[in-house]
Amino acid sequence: MRHKTPASAIRSSSSSMATSAECVEELIRPFRESLKAQGFEIYPFKVGWYNAVVSRAHHLSPPADTLALVLVSTPSMFERCFLPFLQSQRCAAVRDPIDQCTAHTVSSSVSLCFPNQSVDVSYDYEMLPSRRPKFLAQTAAHVSGAAYYYQKSDILSPPWGDKKMFGVCIHPRLGGWFAIRALLLFKDVQVGDELQQKDPPDCVCSQEDRIELLERFNFRWQDWSYRDIVPTEESYSPQQREYFLTAPGQRGALLRQWGYLADADTEKQSSTNKRFTKDVPC
Repeated sequence: MRHKTPASAIRSSSSSMATSAECVEELIRPFRESLKAQGFEIYPFKVGWYNAVVSRAHHLSPPADTLALVLVSTPSMFERCFLPFLQSQRCAAVRDPIDQCTAHTVSSSVSLCFPNQSVDVSYDYEMLPSRRPKFLAQTAAHVSGAAYYYQKSDILSPPWGDKKMFGVCIHPRLGGWFAIRALLLFKDVQVGDELQQKDPPDCVCSQEDRIELLERFNFRWQDWSYRDIVPTEESYSPQQREYFLTAPGQRGALLRQWGYLADADTEKQSSTNKRFTKDVPC
């Protein structure tokens, strides 16, 4: 999804000077505050940081110094944003309600906060014609410093042999109780060297704990125990847990029971909701 208006108050890629880190913060501050109130967080990074650690097939096309933001939802998003969205919208679309809520919230905030910017938004559920995801969500979270992406390569002596083990991001405050929702590209904003990359907090430090984390995520992901691998400041509320523990195809019926969906809407709800094959479950 692209948001664009004619003018720009920030130096663009056609300028001979890059945007300073201070100007970047000034640019994104209203957006950050708007989304924070609704249970989201944003983290800035440069496209080059991401492209440096992914295969060419997954490269983002803008120049290396282009400003990007990764958007994550915190546990409070469910009560602050999702339920009010359902209450006001009656959620009559066929798309996954969480996806619909996120897209509506981001689109509204982008239009409000960036009236003079060209912003491309990609969501975690969107795919390219090649069936590749539009972006690798966990990699984006890692390079932005939002959350550490723990992978098999982080284990010195993996006990699983050649078995494929999926990696998982852990947030320093939220553990696994969050989700990566979107990537925003500011194609007209080139960032200077003042914006320095910072490693995400390594909160699962020991080899034993890393092995435990990957085993919980790969072998027992349904019990959500991987989310509590570190102490957390927030976790999902009982109502939120009930929603995400309900099979995707049954969530429409649950929302109907809660009074958020009408009968016709429930019938339209498809089972093409969040899948475990995504970077991170909801």
